[in-house]
Amino acid sequence: MTPWLTVVGIGEDGFKGLGKNARRALLSASRIFGSPRQLELLPLCIVGERRQWPSPFSLDSLLALRGEPVCVLASGDPMFFGVGASLTRQLSTDEMLILPAPSSCSLAAARMGWALQDVVTLSVVARPVAALNAHLFNGTRLLVLSNDGQSPGAIAALLRERGFGPSRLSVLEHLGGDAERRINAVANDWSNPVIADLNLVAIECFAEADAPRLSRLAGLPDSAFKHDGQLTKRDVRAITLARLAPVPGELLWDVGAGSGSIGIEWMRAHPSCRALAVEADAGRQLLIEHNSDALGVPGLQLIRGSAPQALDGLERPDAIFIGGGVTREGVLDTCWAALKPGGRLVANAVTLQSETTLMAWREQHGGELTRIHIAQAQPLGDFDTWRQALPITLLDVVKPFDA
Repeated sequence: MTPWLTVVGIGEDGFKGLGKNARRALLSASRIFGSPRQLELLPLCIVGERRQWPSPFSLDSLLALRGEPVCVLASGDPMFFGVGASLTRQLSTDEMLILPAPSSCSLAAARMGWALQDVVTLSVVARPVAALNAHLFNGTRLLVLSNDGQSPGAIAALLRERGFGPSRLSVLEHLGGDAERRINAVANDWSNPVIADLNLVAIECFAEADAPRLSRLAGLPDSAFKHDGQLTKRDVRAITLARLAPVPGELLWDVGAGSGSIGIEWMRAHPSCRALAVEADAGRQLLIEHNSDALGVPGLQLIRGSAPQALDGLERPDAIFIGGGVTREGVLDTCWAALKPGGRLVANAVTLQSETTLMAWREQHGGELTRIHIAQAQPLGDFDTWRQALPITLLDVVKPFDA
């Protein structure tokens, strides 16, 4: 199949910076799609009809021209947080030719002298700035695509709030063009200068001495979460997540989510991990929203309601954790029916009644039961003694592929 669509990555240097194939495609295109800024970079010799993307964004008008010689303009590399990814979900790669230019991150790494393979690349274009929280570690280097001219100030404020005020920021505007500019500052000293909407922020992270140290491994300190007591405690949480075994791209249902700790740590395991937190209590819903932002996973989806009714119509999960409500009629059975074959179900019980429910359910479906006893040394007069936390019964079962 001869491609009818050419996706042209264009930089700030415009048409003069394009290669021969990109120029030829633009000169022969009947229609050219792009943003107003991108279309303005084209010279008068490009006679194809120029079309701005509709708002809200849609590919329908482009797809209606299937078979005509059409071009799409994209900033830099179309496959790096660009329109190319959207197009490949709708079209076969045989139907289009993608001609990338250097991405803004490639240009920024060159300006900063940073090895691109050692840098974390992120985007806050139409995404919450809170997502950066999951990537803030002492010594880490980040390249962040900004949403607009306000993004650098919001990033600096977030760094200060998280105890990363000493971090060094470099705001790079109009990379690759005649108007290219670099502004260097420390997050603590950010003065909110006027910044062009087209910018990227390079961050060299430095933590204050008392900044919380939050690992990406399961088992964050309980103090990392705001909670009302309904929290799977640190050691039990680490054991539970080890049994849930998050894998990139998988979806978790956190049923009876409480403060959201299990779903949040599941998503922190890998950027592509997703979670639905099912919680009926309005106060705890607010805690989940706060904790997911504070710990860098604002994409956690909150389902407001009680199981099993609130589970109806949700995307089928790869793993399910039931932290509360195992004694409620239909919860275990509904979760089991929804779980994908090969998926993992983990349920924790504290009361005798919930433990009895898990034992009876195991008789039907199998799985392993584990009793978890955690004791901590605490003062007793002039000495120390062990204080036993309530024991936890954990059910861990994998759904057979023939179930």
